[in-house]
Amino acid sequence: MHPEYQYLKLLATILKDGKTKPTRGIHPVKSIFGYQMKFDLRRGFPLLTTKKMPFNILAHENLWFVSGSSNIKYLQDNGIRYWDEFADKDLNLGRVYGVQWRHWRRPDGSEVDQLAWAINEIKNNPNSKAIIVSAWNAGELDEMRLPPCHTMYQFDVTKGKLRMQLYQRSSDVFLGLPFNIAQYSMLLMMVAQVTGLEARELVVTIGNAHLYMNQIEPAKEQLKRKPYAFPKLDIVGDVKDIDGFKIENFELRDYEFHPHIKAPLVIL
Repeated sequence: MHPEYQYLKLLATILKDGKTKPTRGIHPVKSIFGYQMKFDLRRGFPLLTTKKMPFNILAHENLWFVSGSSNIKYLQDNGIRYWDEFADKDLNLGRVYGVQWRHWRRPDGSEVDQLAWAINEIKNNPNSKAIIVSAWNAGELDEMRLPPCHTMYQFDVTKGKLRMQLYQRSSDVFLGLPFNIAQYSMLLMMVAQVTGLEARELVVTIGNAHLYMNQIEPAKEQLKRKPYAFPKLDIVGDVKDIDGFKIENFELRDYEFHPHIKAPLVIL
């Protein structure tokens, strides 16, 4: 079975079994609790094919996460504007996502670069069951312009193969999840590159998986479509450091897709 059907099954399950709940905003959701998907990267790069996905946008956003920045100027400079509604007047989002990955605060005020630490553990302590990077810092939630939806990820090394499991506390399945699947697959490949391992599998585990009510009809349209083979993503150049990646180091090949499906972005 084509691995994209895991995603399509999630859409169908929410439409069939999802319970209607209010949100922080004006748009309610249909949601289920608890879902998991697995993507073997030997079958291609899991960029959805049942609607056109903007690879350059999601790749730039992923590089921004890795940079550890809180400022969205880099995103704006690369045509990404959906964070604008959340940022303050100085274009900062507070201590979100990449800030926690790269600048987690200890009680004494010093910082931990979780991503660099995880890479070091993969290299030097590969049998560890504790190679985890967390964006969920309960002590700093009030310093974030919004709480992290993709909350933490864990690495596993087995026989030279690198696997990652992502946990999402909350997932906008129509708009956000396709980005997250591709971005964390890309991150897995980046970490595999700098550790000399083979990127093998991404596991995505979701707590609250939901569709906003104004996404119901677009989701039904997507479910009518049959997936194409996943594309290939190549890392170009001998990058040896996680901070050395640039957009030019990624080459997407053989991407066949159905047309884009327009759906409104819900701002909470």
